[in-house]
Amino acid sequence: MIHIHLDPVGGIAGDMFVAALLDAFPQHRTGMLKAVRKAGVPASVICRVAAHRGHALAGKRFIVDDSRAKRHHASYLEIREMLARRLPATGVLGYAAAVYLELAEAEAKVHGIPYRKVTFHELGGWDSVADVVAAAYLIHTIGLATWSVGPLPLGSGRVKSAHGPLPVPAPATTLLLKGFTTFDDGIPGERVTPTGAAILKTLDCDPLGLGREPRRLIGTGIGFGARKLPGISNVLRALVFDDGKPAIRPWLTGRIAKIEFEVDDQTPEDLAVGLDHLRAMKGVLDVVQWPAFGKKNRMAVHVQVLCGESYRDGVIAECFRETATIGLRVADVERPMLMREMRRLDAPGIKRVRRPGGAVTAKADIDLVSGVKGAAERDAARRAAVRSARRRQS
Repeated sequence: MIHIHLDPVGGIAGDMFVAALLDAFPQHRTGMLKAVRKAGVPASVICRVAAHRGHALAGKRFIVDDSRAKRHHASYLEIREMLARRLPATGVLGYAAAVYLELAEAEAKVHGIPYRKVTFHELGGWDSVADVVAAAYLIHTIGLATWSVGPLPLGSGRVKSAHGPLPVPAPATTLLLKGFTTFDDGIPGERVTPTGAAILKTLDCDPLGLGREPRRLIGTGIGFGARKLPGISNVLRALVFDDGKPAIRPWLTGRIAKIEFEVDDQTPEDLAVGLDHLRAMKGVLDVVQWPAFGKKNRMAVHVQVLCGESYRDGVIAECFRETATIGLRVADVERPMLMREMRRLDAPGIKRVRRPGGAVTAKADIDLVSGVKGAAERDAARRAAVRSARRRQS
């Protein structure tokens, strides 16, 4: 699996992040530009990747010129709905939506309003949309990776905004940088933008940096920002490593308790009530039953109860209380489980998982359609709910 370390020599902004990754992974340039257009950025907004030199370094710049299609502000909900409507059915939307949600939640705290009522000013422009979507495309396309970032330069002074001059780092940026390592290199100006900070937060970058674990360097990229800094190149450097470890498995592994027993002397009606009581217990994951033949060829019911390890003793007591059994078999078992993808725009009741190989499957919970009459009608309603979720989030 690869590890990408971000070295914020000049700082980090959305365009610097995109440029650094494109310098390291130039094969993704065409796909990235197509994704930006699909997201709704109009053709009048110029988006291009250009070679650039600054001081002693050479690398790339991601240039977005929206002077012919200037958009001064847009609400968080407007941007979210536009992205959900326009982006293709891939994980790009998940990352783009996550970045914008980080920004919205930070702005909401700054202004003391609900995040759904946030209106972006500078961050609502087409240049910001292009930066976020381009970053999301590259993160998704590069695939499974771990990320880290070096100490971030704080900068100083004031930055212009729709609310007037704001201190550097901007208030929203400061909230997003909580937990990251920072330092003052004495160079003034905005060094970390809100978009740059939101990307770091979305990636869950290790704030302690690269660490001392041996890694094999397999690539590097230099991404320039628009500003010129005194004495240093205004760049974000991406170092790509192969740590020799296998790719992260798309499942989590935990341990649960499995309780099994047979019942052959309890009426089916009463056993059904008892098992429903077991299913309703806190900590019980599932209760299943199937027919079996017991001693002397007697018909019996085999019962299997799965529960969290910490709830085991309470569930055992309830098994004895609710059923006629006088003996149980209990084992602690490993439980590999595919990770649910709880995406920002998913409707309640949509179960979405990523399977080995990268395929994502989704299923609507039966509770969503429990009020629909007819098996065919319920099946159609569940399929419609999944299609709707895919259109919103992909």
